[in-house]
Amino acid sequence: MRPFRHLRALLLGAAVLAASLGVAGPAAAHDAAESSSPAQGASVPTPPGKVSVTFNNKPLGIGASISVKDAAGAEWADGAVEIVDNVASQKLRPGGPAGAYTVAWRVVSSDSHPIEGTFTFTAAAAAEGTGAATGGAVTTPGGAVPGAGTAQPGATAPAEPASSGQPFQWSIVIFAVVAVGLLVALAVLAKRRLSGGGDEESDSE
Repeated sequence: MRPFRHLRALLLGAAVLAASLGVAGPAAAHDAAESSSPAQGASVPTPPGKVSVTFNNKPLGIGASISVKDAAGAEWADGAVEIVDNVASQKLRPGGPAGAYTVAWRVVSSDSHPIEGTFTFTAAAAAEGTGAATGGAVTTPGGAVPGAGTAQPGATAPAEPASSGQPFQWSIVIFAVVAVGLLVALAVLAKRRLSGGGDEESDSE
């Protein structure tokens, strides 16, 4: 009867482990961008006064940066990134030219891991104003918490799926290793049980 008890205990342990890994797997995933304003690939009348990225969770208020460059590579981001709830936004300098813009963002997710991505939009005409472009991305100085603000209103669309990197799911590897170990243990127990049964038959004879 002992082999059956051992077998039952191993099966119960495997079921508990599988359930715990199934619950922990989704929780291990990092935050991700859900949408942007302007939307990815959108065409707007003039460069907006602000761009924003909406996430599925509120990012941390440190280490955030959003770069907004025109087709010539000139930087139009103005000031620090503003984070309100799960929206990170960046003001733009006035006077942006017509044409394509590339937005590159980077934030620290709620689980303390940095995530980043890009999206593009096109302005049909130049914006009013005489703002001068700069040459580099704007970041929050010295890791300070950005000031409060609101996101740019308007329609949004899902950000590019490949824009934010996702970590390797080690829970899958751990589960596979444990499963292989359990299979080996079950095979050893089954072999011992068969050997024990053979010995008992020999003794009875």
